[in-house]
Amino acid sequence: MNLDLEYNSERSLMIIPEYGRHIQKLVNHCIDLESEEERKKMANAIVDVMGNLQPHLRDVPDFKHKLWDQIFIMSDFKLNIESPFGTPDQEELQAKPEPLAYPKLASKYRFYGHNIQTMIKVALSWDDGELRTALIFNIANHMKKCYLNWNKDTVDDAVIFDHLRELSNGEIDLTKTNETLAESKILLKKSTNGRSQQKHQNNRNKNSNKNHRNHKNKQK
Repeated sequence: MNLDLEYNSERSLMIIPEYGRHIQKLVNHCIDLESEEERKKMANAIVDVMGNLQPHLRDVPDFKHKLWDQIFIMSDFKLNIESPFGTPDQEELQAKPEPLAYPKLASKYRFYGHNIQTMIKVALSWDDGELRTALIFNIANHMKKCYLNWNKDTVDDAVIFDHLRELSNGEIDLTKTNETLAESKILLKKSTNGRSQQKHQNNRNKNSNKNHRNHKNKQK
């Protein structure tokens, strides 16, 4: 007895495998129909079945338009009928997107984060005065805290001032100032307290949700 078995290794690749091989076979059969009226009638039936197989598409705007585009794609653009939404452009759909450029770091000092450059630009845009000076020292203290979080050690203010001058292209120079930044232990303590408070708040929220669930279960 001869069995006409069809192995997956001998089958053609499905263009959109989410719909299964039977839908692909229906599309292939629709292509071979001689009458345009028959092709259009069958294509409408296939689109209805595709919509039932992918019910989540009903939440997508113009989901019918999407299904019709997919049936043309599955036919390798060989289906010769008029779509209610027009035939999609094969070249446009198969065009490769432009390569994305890798993000460029503002500097080699990654431990300061990306936003430090934005903060420096804002400070440079301000007029000279007490507010600008206060902002610059706040930036320097923030840089010192970032450095300590990264290095977990002490750092001299002169190092921070040199880095700030480099990041600002020499426009902010505190290397000759007599002012000092906040002490390392104070900055580390603030950072530790901030994390502890956040952790404590998360635990409070968890306990509150647990008590709320227990109260609802008792009411049942």
